[in-house]
Amino acid sequence: MKIVFRTDASLQIGTGHVMRCLSLAVALRDEGAEVIFISREHSGNINRLIEQKNFEVYKLSFSDGTEKLAGAVSGNKLLHSEWLGVSQHQDALQCEPILQQFNPDWLVVDHYAIDCYWQRLLRPHFQKLMVIDDLADRHHDCNLLLDQTYRRKDTDYKPLVPANANLLLGASYALLRPEFAEWRDFSLKRRVNPILKTLLITMGGVDADNVTGRVLVALKDCILPNDLKITVVMGGAAPWLEQVRQLAGQMPYPTEVMVNVTNMAEIMANSDLAIGAAGSTSWERCCLGLPSLMVVLAENQQTIAKGLQDQGAANLFKIDCIKTLQSSVLAMTQNKLQHMSEASRQIVDGLGIQRTLVNMLSVK
Repeated sequence: MKIVFRTDASLQIGTGHVMRCLSLAVALRDEGAEVIFISREHSGNINRLIEQKNFEVYKLSFSDGTEKLAGAVSGNKLLHSEWLGVSQHQDALQCEPILQQFNPDWLVVDHYAIDCYWQRLLRPHFQKLMVIDDLADRHHDCNLLLDQTYRRKDTDYKPLVPANANLLLGASYALLRPEFAEWRDFSLKRRVNPILKTLLITMGGVDADNVTGRVLVALKDCILPNDLKITVVMGGAAPWLEQVRQLAGQMPYPTEVMVNVTNMAEIMANSDLAIGAAGSTSWERCCLGLPSLMVVLAENQQTIAKGLQDQGAANLFKIDCIKTLQSSVLAMTQNKLQHMSEASRQIVDGLGIQRTLVNMLSVK
């Protein structure tokens, strides 16, 4: 079986789309599939990381200023059109020879700037199409659509996809790497009578607005347990990395900054509380029953954040009102930590990729 992934990472997009595609790609390769990626060379891309995972990456060129072309040719401007860097028409023309050469059984697209216009242009060059989305805001000409948003409903997508398209909706399809399921039992067992001793801060691979730094500044003036240890996880492309390292050295609590970690599940499993973005790492935290204080960094994270807060799995704070973060951390009593852990673990079990593989293999 041959699989092509079309997805991007950038300072604007972040790294989450590529990372969840990588999780699925590794699982597909383990099942014997031949997998390649098509990804544009945006500023802040992580194409090198994809290659380090031993996947071939067909790199699409990018020039500053081309984002103004997005949506211009097709005339179907999308909310996130500028994320593509070129028009859908131009992107499709660049992808076409790659698909012709590879002749994939499945094309997997994870990109907010791509819709049915692009998909129909390339239909002759693949057998089946899978879309990974979170927005339910545009039409797709697909065989399979996955949206791992908690409490997502069929009615959100029925008007947007063909009548015979299969829908994989909800957090049970969260595309987590296998190590999260492997660390789940250990993580849940250590959350009996929890005490706040280890605090994890993770705002995604890019954190273009330096939310990590603002969180550290807030915690610096917060009266926390004397034996507290703080771990900050960032991506190598994060533009504020050096400033965060300087702030970490000024903290009254031991604060370690880790970059491009390969053991995120282990780090989360050994943390008592996380302060993080309401993005795809939300599902990783839920799988491990890790209580979370969440901040919404993008409009597309609103639905995730509201669902998790309503469930009691996380508390939200606004980054423009950092005092609320201080009070939220201080409110993390033993009972509160345990309640949040029990609520979050009900949402994700870490087996989403296995469920997805079964569905991909069943599509004729």
